[in-house]
Amino acid sequence: MHRFLVVIEKADNNYSTYSPDLPGCVATGSTQEEAKKNIYEAIKMHVQGMLEDNLPIPESESFAEYVAIAEKSSTSS
Repeated sequence: MHRFLVVIEKADNNYSTYSPDLPGCVATGSTQEEAKKNIYEAIKMHVQGMLEDNLPIPESESFAEYVAIAEKSSTSS
């Protein structure tokens, strides 16, 4: 089994998705759920094509993390 990080971004009128570990493998959808379904299918097809071409499947090296930054108080002294 292969696991790949997927990034989902809100666009103007839809959602865009991609996997940093599979350059060129992208998908869109009108909802987050549709975008997730579409990227799953795109990754499946992408990996199948790599296998058919005898190319190595890359190991996932990407990860995601949120960073929280506290807002400074805007009160005057």
